[in-house]
Amino acid sequence: MKTTLGERLASRDRQRFVGRAQELAFFDSLLVDDPPASVVLVHGPGGIGKSTLLREVGRRAAASGRSPRLVDARELAPVPGELEHALDGVDAEELPLVMFDTYERMTAAGTYLRQRLLPSLPERSLVILAGRSAPEPEWFQGGWERLTVEYELKPMPDDDAIRLLHERGVKDDALAAELCGWSGGSPLALTLAADAAGSAGDGWDHSRVEDSPELVRGLVRHLVTSELDGGNRDVIAVAALARTTTRRLLEAVLPDVDAAEAEQWLRSLSFAEHANGGVTLHDMVRKAVRADVRLREPEREKELRRRIADHLHDRALAGDSRLLVDLADLVDNKAIRWGFGAEGSVDYRVDEPRPEDFELAEARTSGRPGGNDWWDVVKPLVEEAPECCVITRDRDDRMVGLCVFVTPNAAPAAAERDPVLAPWLAHAREHFPDGNVILWRDSLDLSASEKGDIGSRVLAIQNTAAILRSGLVNPRISYLPIDPENAAAVQFALNIGARHVAELDSVIGGKPHECHLLDHGEGGIIGGQRNTVYWELGLQTPEPDTRPSGVAPSVTHDSVKALARHLDRPLELAASPLAKGSTPDERAESVRALFREAVDGAFGASADEQLLRTIAERGCLTRSVGHEALADELNVSRATYFRRLRQASERLADFIVAMVAADGLSRG
Repeated sequence: MKTTLGERLASRDRQRFVGRAQELAFFDSLLVDDPPASVVLVHGPGGIGKSTLLREVGRRAAASGRSPRLVDARELAPVPGELEHALDGVDAEELPLVMFDTYERMTAAGTYLRQRLLPSLPERSLVILAGRSAPEPEWFQGGWERLTVEYELKPMPDDDAIRLLHERGVKDDALAAELCGWSGGSPLALTLAADAAGSAGDGWDHSRVEDSPELVRGLVRHLVTSELDGGNRDVIAVAALARTTTRRLLEAVLPDVDAAEAEQWLRSLSFAEHANGGVTLHDMVRKAVRADVRLREPEREKELRRRIADHLHDRALAGDSRLLVDLADLVDNKAIRWGFGAEGSVDYRVDEPRPEDFELAEARTSGRPGGNDWWDVVKPLVEEAPECCVITRDRDDRMVGLCVFVTPNAAPAAAERDPVLAPWLAHAREHFPDGNVILWRDSLDLSASEKGDIGSRVLAIQNTAAILRSGLVNPRISYLPIDPENAAAVQFALNIGARHVAELDSVIGGKPHECHLLDHGEGGIIGGQRNTVYWELGLQTPEPDTRPSGVAPSVTHDSVKALARHLDRPLELAASPLAKGSTPDERAESVRALFREAVDGAFGASADEQLLRTIAERGCLTRSVGHEALADELNVSRATYFRRLRQASERLADFIVAMVAADGLSRG
């Protein structure tokens, strides 16, 4: 019996379909006489597998007695009646399945679909609209909410991704794991990467898969080309290079561009997401565009990366220390970036220790060489000072990482008894009396072996959290615990120029615990991050930041304003350069006293000024209820309260910085 080329194509497509068991089970539940929903709004970023899934659903629907009709919005001509023509004859079917692919291309027809076209379909019709963007709210109004369900298509799980790679000829497990991690669960990226690996053979360098020109061009062509037509290439390049793109960043990096218009354009893209007060691109799109810019215009890419680094550096020094994460994201070298950044924030989150974590940590570390002895020593520190510990959890809320850290000026009593930290603290206080030091007792990725993982996203997110929680605005010195058997840690220490201080080494449970000391330079860790970017770009590193001698480098208006929001966190107060005293409690209380003095002196006698004073005192110093409840107590609207809270924080910061500058306040 003869078969057509179309039948052969469909057969191959069916044979190569992999995974998506959960999604298929959901759609199978709708292929019944009385389905729980009649309209499904599927959405997900480009390359996530929407079209492939629709074809498989169509085949399964046909096998169950339905009549599938697939309409690709890209093929609809902009002429009247085109949509009706594409669905010609559907109303004669008893059980039609109507699927609209690339729905983002026809969202203007949404009202027409809801008011005219879909209501005219047979009663037992099933309609699927698949696009990149989340559905319009109108799909859940006017009665449609009783028939409509939203379904977000997620990245492929690792086991399905590995199966897909094996099906496409990638048999090497190490290579498959590398491609799986790089792809972010995008079936398109997996397929193109497998093709690239097959074409290049054994000589392919998969350590930088995005540098394969054909792979990059394929990703850009499939993911973004149509939406970039008419857009500013520099704007999308900045968005691909920067972790988060804001109007302020665009103004600094692209002074000749209308930043407000550029930001609005970025927000309109289907593969853009709103996060951290700005715009971020879907990870796979970001990788593809970044690699494309680097291949086409390498010098322009370097210049944009330098400008971004300078902008983030200046803002971080001004007190926005969270931008350390964005600075670290500009570093390409994995061995240097190891253990720092926010690459894991999609799959992991940081958390406080819970009581059940102690038993879990003991169980998870006992299988490692010397693990029982290590936990016996560390446990008292975590129990007595949980504020010095960061726990990392995965999407299933399981503990996958553990980090313990201290600073000399806020070290708890348990740290003074710790066999590793006690000599480190004494050394730090002798050699770095300003206390601008962070000491890492340990940072473990419990999802990796003791050999380490050079691309560990667990370490990246938890170590970054430790720095941000330390209370130090811009640490200069880091004491690092290096396991000589952990290849990733050893490579990291070598690459960043950390110095082995052998006299501070220790042995816990028969395992060596080396101390490596890293001086980030006069610019602190913020300057060190920018210097690393410059080094990668082949540029001479800038001079360290200089400020008036009356103000400590980390005592700035923004840093004091940020501290005003955290007066209930003793660890951050004790580590502040504003603090004085010999114990963490004394140092924290000295900062509170300084803010009390500012509250007493920063506001006038008028009713308006006294309202600001009350908000400063009760919203920052003595807050015992939430801000919303406090707004109700003060009988002001929430908008007014938060506006006045910002004004009060500004006033406190101005007052304290002026005191520091006038008095040459020296604390530590």
